Amino acid sequence: MRAQAAHATPGAVRTGLVGAGIGPSLSPPLHEAEARRLGLELAYTRFDLDDHGVPATAVGPLLAVAREAGYHGLNITHPCKQVVLDHLDELSPDAAALAAVNTVVFRGGRAIGHNTDWSGFARGLRTGLPDADLGAVVLLGAGGAGAAVAHGLLTAGAGRVQVFDLDTGRAAELAAALAGRFGAGRASPGTDLEAALGAAAGLVHATPTGMAAHPGLPLPAALLRPDLWVAEVVYRPLDTELVRTARALGAPVLDGGRMAVYQAAEAFALFTGVEPDSARMLRHFAALTERQPADVLD
Repeated sequence: MRAQAAHATPGAVRTGLVGAGIGPSLSPPLHEAEARRLGLELAYTRFDLDDHGVPATAVGPLLAVAREAGYHGLNITHPCKQVVLDHLDELSPDAAALAAVNTVVFRGGRAIGHNTDWSGFARGLRTGLPDADLGAVVLLGAGGAGAAVAHGLLTAGAGRVQVFDLDTGRAAELAAALAGRFGAGRASPGTDLEAALGAAAGLVHATPTGMAAHPGLPLPAALLRPDLWVAEVVYRPLDTELVRTARALGAPVLDGGRMAVYQAAEAFALFTGVEPDSARMLRHFAALTERQPADVLD
């Protein structure tokens, strides 16, 4: 990390990504290309924990070195989004509510944690499915992605979110936290998926099922229907089996690409102080995914 900083152009914005298994990440070309188009000098580097055989707790020393070396900030991904909390001076309100950070900005000698996952999802939903009925929504997955998505849904005005997870305790815990944050009745743990989907207007999927390493459908195909909109969080590949199946039925579908781009765009603005062209980033992301095999997308 010090070496990368030493070789960077003086005055360049220095950023990067910390996580495990991030070698194929598309974040560097996405951030660097947008910076060039805005006339900015930006260097975005991967710091893969797997390459160095170190655990998630190494994020603490990495943050310390990055701050010392003059980095503007870092993106944080699995498995460090919660571990990093102990190494920050301040949290944005949303990061504090979610107890998860995916973007750290260094300002005035302080390390400030943000979460752009939830807002990336909310913006993707608003622009990708602008007419979606948010009255009743079923959420599959109560992990970190599910927590961010649920926060985004309720912030966007969802009336009621039912949370399902293989770990029923985790689903209940997330639903309780959401109800405490957004009001009683806004979120609840689900018990009968078929009944919940029958009464829902939309389905959001936030588990690893459908990724290149975990192919398949996260629920029986028979539970999908043409008037049930479907939003996918997985974007490795963009056309997951869920996306393909729902689309074939004629259902309104949102793939995971918009969330990926919009969370990156917000992080870019935090790092640089300059608002990127999100539409241009979406086009670049589409071009990158067309050139890359499905199993190498960040």
